[in-house]
Order: sequence, then C-alpha cells, then structure tokens
Amino acid sequence: MESNWADSLRQKLDDHYTWPSLYTFKFIVPKEKVEDVKKLFPRHEATEKSSKNGNYISVTLQMMMRGSEEVIEVYNLVSGVEGLIAL
Repeated sequence: MESNWADSLRQKLDDHYTWPSLYTFKFIVPKEKVEDVKKLFPRHEATEKSSKNGNYISVTLQMMMRGSEEVIEVYNLVSGVEGLIAL
C-alpha cells in the first residue's frame, strides 16, 4: 500500500485512539474469499453478514491493537486477498 495512505491513516488513528485500544476491522469480501480472510486471524472470532444477493460477505473483527502501526500491518496483510474492500 502507498506510504501516503499509511501516513494519513497513522495520523488519524493516533489522533482518535489512545493505545492500546480495541479496534474494529470491517471487510467486504467475495463469498468465496471469506475463509481466506478468517485464516489470517485464527485466534479472533469474526462476525459475518451476507449481502442482499449473497455475493459478498461483510466480515467484522474486533482486535486489541497496541498502536497505529499494528492496525496498518493488518490492513497490509488483508490487502493480498483478491476482491477485498476494507472499510
């Protein structure tokens, strides 16, 4: 991912959160890629919700993060999942 994107996100996160903090990640994933996302976080429970037509699944995870760098690492990790949209 672009460093400008990461720098901007880092600044926003550090302005808004006091670390460590519980952070909610939400990803929209093609239904055939849901397991790929869940495998990246085997120790965390994911909440799933299907889209109206069932083609996409919303995957929500809450994780305790030590800082903005850790949040950015998670976004970088999931960026390898084809078709994933991070919210």
